[in-house]
Amino acid sequence: MALSEIENGCPGGEGGESDLIVKACVLGGFSETVETRALISSLPEVHGDPVTSESTTERFLVIMNRYQEQPHLLDPHTEWMLNMILEFVRSEKSPPSLVHLSFKFLYVVCKVRGYKIFMQLLPHEVADVQPVLDLLSRQDPKDSETWETRYMLLLWLSMTCLIPFDLYRLDGHLESDGGKAREPTMDRILAIAKSYLLVSDTPRDAASVLVSKFMTRPDVKQKRLGDFLDWSLTTISQTNDESMRDIMVLDGALQSLAKLFKHGKRDDLLQYAPTILQCLEQKHLSESSQAMLRRLGVKLIQRLGLTFLKPRLAAWRYQRGSRSLAANLSMSQSTVAAATGTPEVETQEQEEDYDIPEEVETVIEHLLAGLKDKETIVRWSASQGVCSCFQESDNAWHGGCLALAELGRRGLLLPSRLTDVVPLIIKSLTYEEKRGACSVGSNVRDAACYVCWSFARAYEPTELKPFVTQIARAHFAAFQENVGRQGTFPHGIDIVTAADYYAVGNLNNCYLNISVYIASFPEYTKAMIDHLISMKINHWDGVIRELATKALHNLTPQAPDYMATTVVPQLLPMAVGIDLHGRHGAIMACAEITHALYKQGLQTNRTVVDIISAECVDALKNIHQKTLRPMLFLIFFSTVCSIIEKLSLSKMPFKNDPVITGWQWLIDDTIKTLHLVSSGVKDVAVVSALTALCEEYYQAEPGQADSQMQDALISQYIEGLKSPQMLTRCGSALALGCLPRFMIQGKLMQILEGLQHMCTVSQKEGSFTEARRDAVGAIAQVCVKAGVCAHGSPDSALCSENVAEVYGALLNSMNDYTTDSRGDVGAWVREAAMTSLMEVTMLVAISAPEILSVKCMMCCLAQQAAEKIDRYRAHAGNIFLSLLHSTEPEVPHIPHREELLSIFPTTTTLNWNAPSQAFQYITQLLGLPQYQRHTLLGLTVSVGGITESTVHFSSQSLFEYLRGIQDNYAALAQFGDTLLTIFRDNLRNERVSIPFLKMLNQMLANSCFEILTTQENHQFCVELLTLCKEFKKTKDISKLRACVAVFCGLIQFQGEVRKKVLSQLLMLLCHSFPVIRKATAGQMYEMLLTYDDVIDPEVLDDVMTLLSDTNCDLATVRTHRNQLCDWLGIPSPRVVAKVTN
Repeated sequence: MALSEIENGCPGGEGGESDLIVKACVLGGFSETVETRALISSLPEVHGDPVTSESTTERFLVIMNRYQEQPHLLDPHTEWMLNMILEFVRSEKSPPSLVHLSFKFLYVVCKVRGYKIFMQLLPHEVADVQPVLDLLSRQDPKDSETWETRYMLLLWLSMTCLIPFDLYRLDGHLESDGGKAREPTMDRILAIAKSYLLVSDTPRDAASVLVSKFMTRPDVKQKRLGDFLDWSLTTISQTNDESMRDIMVLDGALQSLAKLFKHGKRDDLLQYAPTILQCLEQKHLSESSQAMLRRLGVKLIQRLGLTFLKPRLAAWRYQRGSRSLAANLSMSQSTVAAATGTPEVETQEQEEDYDIPEEVETVIEHLLAGLKDKETIVRWSASQGVCSCFQESDNAWHGGCLALAELGRRGLLLPSRLTDVVPLIIKSLTYEEKRGACSVGSNVRDAACYVCWSFARAYEPTELKPFVTQIARAHFAAFQENVGRQGTFPHGIDIVTAADYYAVGNLNNCYLNISVYIASFPEYTKAMIDHLISMKINHWDGVIRELATKALHNLTPQAPDYMATTVVPQLLPMAVGIDLHGRHGAIMACAEITHALYKQGLQTNRTVVDIISAECVDALKNIHQKTLRPMLFLIFFSTVCSIIEKLSLSKMPFKNDPVITGWQWLIDDTIKTLHLVSSGVKDVAVVSALTALCEEYYQAEPGQADSQMQDALISQYIEGLKSPQMLTRCGSALALGCLPRFMIQGKLMQILEGLQHMCTVSQKEGSFTEARRDAVGAIAQVCVKAGVCAHGSPDSALCSENVAEVYGALLNSMNDYTTDSRGDVGAWVREAAMTSLMEVTMLVAISAPEILSVKCMMCCLAQQAAEKIDRYRAHAGNIFLSLLHSTEPEVPHIPHREELLSIFPTTTTLNWNAPSQAFQYITQLLGLPQYQRHTLLGLTVSVGGITESTVHFSSQSLFEYLRGIQDNYAALAQFGDTLLTIFRDNLRNERVSIPFLKMLNQMLANSCFEILTTQENHQFCVELLTLCKEFKKTKDISKLRACVAVFCGLIQFQGEVRKKVLSQLLMLLCHSFPVIRKATAGQMYEMLLTYDDVIDPEVLDDVMTLLSDTNCDLATVRTHRNQLCDWLGIPSPRVVAKVTN
C-alpha cells in the first residue's frame, strides 16, 4: 500500500517527557486489486460453505474499510468490481446463496463509496427493468439474513426507473399465461416501494430513494403522485411514536416525502404542500421522543418552505474567478472589482414582486423551534432552513451559527448585515460556558468556524476586508478557505503551510510551536497574546492553563516590552482575584513571563528588575502570602512552588531577604502536608523549587553551602523519612535527591544511611512502597551529584569505603516483591533500583573502575529480564544490554563477557516486551554457571505463571535448552542441583514455590530428566520428593494440586523412590478436601495409563475402576485406598493418634 507519512514532533513539556508525534497515513491508491479480483472470483466456490463464505466476506470488508476516509480511490476500480459481481447475479445457473453473497459484496462497496455515487454505475437500460423487478418480487422482506440483497435491488430499481420511456410500453399484453390480467409495471413498482417503506431494516432507506426517483417521472406523477401522497399522509396520521413498529413506519413515510420534495419540481408539488404541512402540524413531531423523527420532520418542513418560495440568486454573491489558487491570490483588488462588477439591470428585470405565502411563517416557526432542539442532527437540519440567535444557551448558539452559515452559503445574507453578524461570530469563536467540572461550547466554536468557511465562499474580498483581522482567528479549515478565496489575509499562505491540518491537531505543538510562528508576524503578535490572557489562562481545564502559560513564555521574545509593561501588570490583579482558575493561571503566567524576560535580558545585559517595574517586582515577591490560607494552599501549592522556582531561576535580588525564609517554609510545609492532597498530585514542582532556591540563595560563596541551612535542611529531610505519612516520606526522599552538590558535601554518608535505613525497614514491614521507590532513585541522584573518588572521603564522594553499601542497598531493592490490593507494587522499587544501578555503575566505570564489582548486579538483571511482567522485563533487558555493550566507558568485570556478546551481539535489535523474542535469548544464559541460578529463578515465575503467551514462549525456550543438554549428564545434573537450590531457598515463598511446582510438572511431563530416571533412587528425585512432602499439611488448594501433578511425574524414576511417591499419592487420596481427593484420583488414573510398568497388568482394570469412583465418603475412600495399597504392594498408611499431655 502506498503511504505518505507526515510527522510533526512537538516538545512534550519539561521533565524529560518524550516528544509527541502526530502521524497521518494517507493512502496513495487502491493497491489490493489482485486480491480483490481473487476474492470476487472465488464466490462461486465459497458460497455453499458458511465458514469459508464468512471468512471471504470479512476479508473483503477489511480491504474496503481501509478506504472509508478516501473512497474516491475506489472510483477507477468500482466498475470492474460491479461487472464481475453482476455476472453471478445475472447468470441463471447461480443458486440463491451465490446471488445473496454477491449482493452482500455489492453492498460493502456501496457503503464505502456512498450510495449516491455507486448507484449511478448500476445498469439502467430498458432490458434491466423486468429482471430486477422480478428478482425483487421473489425476495422475502422478513429474511434478516438477506437484507443486503433487497437494499441493492431497490437502489438498482431506482436507477432503472430513469429510462426515458413511458412505463406502459413495457407492459405489452397484460394477460398472463393463465388468462389472468397481469399487474402493470408502474403499479408493481409502486407496490414494492410502499411495502418496503414499512419494513424495519435498512432497505427502508433504499425504498425512499426509489420513491424520489420513481414518483418524479413524468408519466408516474400524472397518474400516481396524488394517490401516493394520500397514502403517505394516511400512514403518518394513523401511526404514533410509542411502538417500535410505528416508529419505523413513520420514519419510512417521512423519509420518502423529504426525498420526494428534494428531487421533485416545485410546480408539480406546490399544490400538495399546504396539505402536507397541515398534517405535520397536527402530528406534533417536534414533541416526539425520537430524535430521528424530529430530524425528518424538520427536514420535510424545510423543504416544504422552499417549495412555497420562488428560487432567487443574489447578484452580490461570490463569483469564481479562477480555479488556480495562485492566480486567485495574485489578482489585484482592482482586477477583482472589475471582474465582478456586473450590471444590475438584468438582475432587477429577473426579480419579480410576489406575495410570500402565509405558510412560510409556519415553516419559519418550526425551524426556529428546531434550532433549540437538544440533538445536534435536528439543529443541523433546522439551520439549513433559517437563522436566528436567540436565548443564551449553547444549543441556541450552535443552531444559530449553523443557520448563519447556511444563509451565507446560499447567498441569503446581504453584505450590509455583516457589521451586525461578524461580532456575533467573533463571540461564537470563543464561546465557552462552564457547567459543573467541565464546560460546553466546542460545538458552538466549530459551527462558528463553519460560518467563516461559508462566508469565504459567499462574499467578495472587498466585502470581507474590514473584518479580516477578526475572522483570521477562525479554525484552520475556515482560515484556509478564507486565505484561498479572499487573498487579503496577512501572511496567509505562510501560516497555512506551517499550521496544516495535522500540525494543529496536536495540542502541545499548537500551543508551544505554531503559536510562536504565527506570532512572529507583527499583525498577529498582540492578538495572540491577548487571546491567551483573556481566554486560556482562566480555562477550566488545568492542562490548557499550563499550556497557555508555557505559550506566553515562548511568545515573550516576540514582544518583551508589551509583556513587561502591559501583560504582567494586567496579570497581577488576576493572581489575587476570586476566580480560582484565573488565579492559578495568572500566577503561573507571571512565573513563566518573568523567567522569559530574564532570558531576554541576558542578551542585553539587563536584569529582570531593570525590565519590570518596581511595583511589579514587589507584587511578585509577596504573591505567595495570598495563598497561606489552608484551603487555598492545598490547591495552589504546586503553583506557588512554580513561581518560587521561576523567580529563583530569574536571579531576583532577594538574597538574605525575609521572603526567602517564607519560601523555604512553604516548600517544607508542602512536603509535610502532601498527605492532605490526593496521591495523584505531582510533587515535581516542590523538588524543582527547592533545587532552584538552594542554587541561588544558599551559597555562602560559589560552590560552598551556607552551613547553617545545610545542617537544618538535611536533618529535617532525614527526619521526614521516618514520617508515618507516605507522601511526606516521598517528598523528603525527593528533596534529598534534588539537593545541589555543594549542599551534599560533608553530609553524603548521613544522607545515604538515612535513605538506606528507610528502604530496609519499610521493605521488611511491606509498607511505604512509593517512598522506597523515591528513596532508591534519590540514592543514585545523590551519588551522581557527589561524584566518584576512589580514595576520597566517604562523606564527600562515592569511594571504596561506601560503594559496597550503596550497591548493597540497591541490590536489596531488586528483591522487593511487595504486593497489596494494587498488585505487584514492589515492581516500582525494582524498576527504580535497576535505573539507579545503571546510573551509578556508569558513573563509577568512568572515574574509578577498580572499585567496581558488577557480578551480583548482572545476575539480578538477568533474573529480572527472565520474569513475567513485560514492562519490567524490558527495562531489565535494555539495561543489561546497555551495560554489556557500553564502550565509553566499558563496564569491567562482567562475568562471561565473551559468551554474552556471542548471545547478544552489539547489532542485536531485541524487543524485550515480546515474549516470543525475549525468552529465546534469555534462556541461553542457563548455560553460563554464574547466571544459571538467577536466570532459572526468573524463568520459574514465567513458566509457572498464568499469562498464556508468557507461559507458552518461556516454557518453549526452556524445553529447547533442556533438549540441548539431554546427552550431557553433567550439565543436566548441574541443572537439577540448581533447581533443588531454588526450591529449597523458596520453600515458604508463595510467589516462587507454586510456579516452581507448575514448571517442574511441565518438565517431568516432557521427559526432561529421562537420563536421570534410568538410575534407581537418583538423588535428584529423592531430594525433590523430600521437599515436596513439606507441603502435605498445607491448606492451599493450588499448592496441593501442583504437588499431586509433580508426584505423578516423579513416578517415572526407578527404585524405592517410586514406592515412596505412590505412598504420598495414596495418602492424598484420603485428603480431607474432596477436591484434592478427586484431583489425585484423576491424576493417578492418567499416570497409570501413561506408565504401564507401575502396576501388574492383571489388577490394572480393578485399580482403574476404584480410581474412577471418587464420589464416596471419606471412610469408603480409605477402604478403597487400602485395597489399592495391597494391589500396589505398598504398606497401608496408618492414622497417627495425637499425643495429649
